Amino acid sequence: MNPMEKAGWTPLPHSTEDLARAKAVPDTPQTRADTYRLAWDDEDFMTRRELRAVRLQLELLKPEMILAERGIRSTVILFGGARIPEPGGEAWAAKDETQKRNLEKNSKYYEEARKFAQICSLHSAASYYREFVVVTGGGPGVMEAGNRGAADVGAPSIGLNIVLPHEQAPNAYITPELCFNFHYFAVRKMHFVMRAKAVAVFPGGFGTMDELFETLTLIQTGRMERVPVILFGKEFWERAIDLNYLAEQGTITPGDQDIIDFVETADEAWDIISRFYKLRVHARG
Repeated sequence: MNPMEKAGWTPLPHSTEDLARAKAVPDTPQTRADTYRLAWDDEDFMTRRELRAVRLQLELLKPEMILAERGIRSTVILFGGARIPEPGGEAWAAKDETQKRNLEKNSKYYEEARKFAQICSLHSAASYYREFVVVTGGGPGVMEAGNRGAADVGAPSIGLNIVLPHEQAPNAYITPELCFNFHYFAVRKMHFVMRAKAVAVFPGGFGTMDELFETLTLIQTGRMERVPVILFGKEFWERAIDLNYLAEQGTITPGDQDIIDFVETADEAWDIISRFYKLRVHARG
């Protein structure tokens, strides 16, 4: 279909047509000048600091349009450590024997994240993969496990990657046409929560903590609807963060801790989601 017909008829030339025309002009000193390039086709211009507001809009709009065209209405977020290996895998991020031992011990969460993604994706199939679609940060560790679990059962999954100083390729299990890349952390975070019907958080570091507390803040302040926030590994989380202490100190309201549910297994997590949404189908991997 002609893009103009899809978007609605217009007597004006479409941008793709003018782009082709602009590139077909004779080669002259004038047409080679940067100033002659169409503004939105000028990479040097689009990456100027003054264009930050435009780039923020584009990063919000591009995934929004693609996910809407795909018909994806809701997601399940999997947050968790990039450094956690799969069972039997190398603890590549360990800096000493203690870290190696603990990362290998925590590899059980890779397996539970994979199983949880399988369960979510099997349920998602009933809506033709429009509801409860798995979304991760697109990297290794728990994120890889989430996308891998979806791929195990032939389901699509989303990866929201971010440009980092150290090279990081998206994990191989993300559905390619649902693999996005971001420059702005803030816009990436918006895309995580905009469709979220549940948030599953596995042991992780600063990034995981950041994503968890931002979600809790949105729910606590009423800026986001209450959705299940499920933390895998009660022992880990009760040592990593002490919400009861915050309540005792008066820095959160008593009862704010109840926003969170603790689980150990994928089945427990799915049961919480099923009860919360009164789902009839209890998918199992």
